[in-house]
Amino acid sequence: MIAPSLPELVARAAEHPFLGAHVALGKNEHAGEAVARYGDLCISSAYEPIFDVGTHSFPQTLSASPESAERFGDELGVQALTLIQGDAPRDPFGQLEDDRELVALDRLSRAVHAFNFFGPHRPGLLFLRVHERLLKSVKYDHGLHFSSVLTEFGMSPSRVVIELPAAAVAHKTFLGYLTKSYQHYGFKVAGNLPNAGQIMAVSDMARLDFIKMDAGAALRDSVVKHLVAYAHRLKIPLIFSNVIDEAQFNALQQFDVHFVQGPVFDAHPVHGR
Repeated sequence: MIAPSLPELVARAAEHPFLGAHVALGKNEHAGEAVARYGDLCISSAYEPIFDVGTHSFPQTLSASPESAERFGDELGVQALTLIQGDAPRDPFGQLEDDRELVALDRLSRAVHAFNFFGPHRPGLLFLRVHERLLKSVKYDHGLHFSSVLTEFGMSPSRVVIELPAAAVAHKTFLGYLTKSYQHYGFKVAGNLPNAGQIMAVSDMARLDFIKMDAGAALRDSVVKHLVAYAHRLKIPLIFSNVIDEAQFNALQQFDVHFVQGPVFDAHPVHGR
């Protein structure tokens, strides 16, 4: 299924009962992308690539310019980052007191990320973080609303990875319910490990599609080799996230690490949720 173009998606959004009041084509620095207005806030997208460094047989290095990012191997996909401009705290998702506002802001950001990913026909998978409070605000059928929106606009839920926070992964029963619910509505699911030992429990209650672990924490605790081996036995791809510098990247290369992401690969880093 080929998604409509970005202008087509935005034009169709104008007729949507919720998105129509907020989503538009951006101007000036946001020209050529979809943005959403929510009160005085402007919501836009940035993307952090997730590289499969195992696709190249030669050693990877960061000694060259980061602009030549394609040398790291194939892209598994991208992590969406929510950029918010306006009079807002650093984490408006965490500071909103009204759960209904939190849900509205989250649904807008997901729609904008999906439009800016599918509209230009980007390859690979779109990883979308979900806020812990949102998981608690929505009582059941997690994934139903977003799946219906994607399908309505001609975008495939199967190319979207819902990324669960560490707090959700730490609770096995809740993790199992969330994973099955999102997968039922066509999504893939990734779980952020709160610690290395949690990987031993991820298959008990839920069959995650991806596991994510903070690279700095894994290297600090000397558990990279253990994590890679256990993930291999589970047959679940393991992504080391938040790789911040060349030293961390080189340290990971000592092991059979395949998937990496982080600000070290971005020549022009941005900050967002």
